[in-house]
Amino acid sequence: MSEPADGASAVAELVARRSYGKLVALLAMRTRDVAAAEDALADAFAAALADWPKRGCPANPEAWLMTVARRRAIDGARHRRVGDDVAHQLTILSGEIDEHEAGALPDRRLGLLFACTHPALEAAIRTPLMLQVVLGLEAKTIASAFLMSPAAMSKRLVRAKNKIREAGIPFSVPEREDLPGRLDAVLEAVYAVYAEGWTDPLGGDAARRDLTGEALFLAHLLVDLLPDEPETLGLLALMLYAQARCDARRDAAGDYVPLSAQDPSTWNAPMIDAADRLLRRANAFNAIGRFQLEAALQSAHVHRCRTHRPNWDEIVQLYDALFGIAASPVVAVNRALALAERDGARAALDALAPYADDPRLADYQPYWAARADLLARVGATDEALAAYDLAIGLERDPAVRRFLQRRRAAVSAGGR
Repeated sequence: MSEPADGASAVAELVARRSYGKLVALLAMRTRDVAAAEDALADAFAAALADWPKRGCPANPEAWLMTVARRRAIDGARHRRVGDDVAHQLTILSGEIDEHEAGALPDRRLGLLFACTHPALEAAIRTPLMLQVVLGLEAKTIASAFLMSPAAMSKRLVRAKNKIREAGIPFSVPEREDLPGRLDAVLEAVYAVYAEGWTDPLGGDAARRDLTGEALFLAHLLVDLLPDEPETLGLLALMLYAQARCDARRDAAGDYVPLSAQDPSTWNAPMIDAADRLLRRANAFNAIGRFQLEAALQSAHVHRCRTHRPNWDEIVQLYDALFGIAASPVVAVNRALALAERDGARAALDALAPYADDPRLADYQPYWAARADLLARVGATDEALAAYDLAIGLERDPAVRRFLQRRRAAVSAGGR
């Protein structure tokens, strides 16, 4: 029975969305040749788009794609080289998937995630590699999100895949004693993806808009694969708290609305409820980590805005705990803003004083925006205006830039 081309396309797209990384992991888990697995899978999807409209979609699309991809990988291995090495590789490819073709394929994506964030790989390429290998995003899409040329990103991704093959990096979950350090790299990479998407709240940049959804997909996947790891629960909770407020960050005119001015009734309540449940599950393990604390901070902000009851002491305490396990200038800036609400702007400026010459904050817009606001509060108008100028110059989002310009104009006119 034939099937319309658009129907076959929709099924192929759904399988790609749901199972791309699963299939790549199965194809490459023994040979470690990620690039060859991707090429074989691309051929399999092309074959599906040609075959399924004529013959109908198979009952098990994953198994169909895996069978075709495995055959293409075997053909590719035969053409690339000869000798004992290729014979061994062909044996692996021929026998690896046979036992699974009749039923559900095993899920090795977690091992693939750990391979993409292996310590042997450069830290800067781990997140882009994960986006391409696990989610199938094109290099040009990833390059746009990370402000790099497609050619440069492609070269770096190719080098990373070669490193996986040449170094024999395993597609496996580390032993329990080694898991915390390695898991941190995976969680950081997923959160970095989400942060990139978060910078485009109106969805005008297709690359960044897609990244937000992909990051949430990865976070859900991590919770499914590691349901008893409190930090995976904390990460997903953190992202859901933020995503629930995404639409409220802009008004009808497209202008930026800070958290303090948002209407909580416009937030996604079911998403916040889901985040609450995840955070409670994480807390039950009594093993506090960075992402749980960041999620707890988001929960505290939600509670304050919904109830209109100040809870700045609680928020400062949470920042103190976060700084104790994940000290960074960014945490210090956010803690200072909470401190300003509890103890006043002068106390906040004193807390930021040790970071005045920290090169990590030189190009960090939120630091200059926070400093400008705090200086304005204590009456240091000239310094506040200079800090606003730096913040405005560093801001990429036009709506936030307009917001900062209005704040600067108010300070310049003698107000706040």
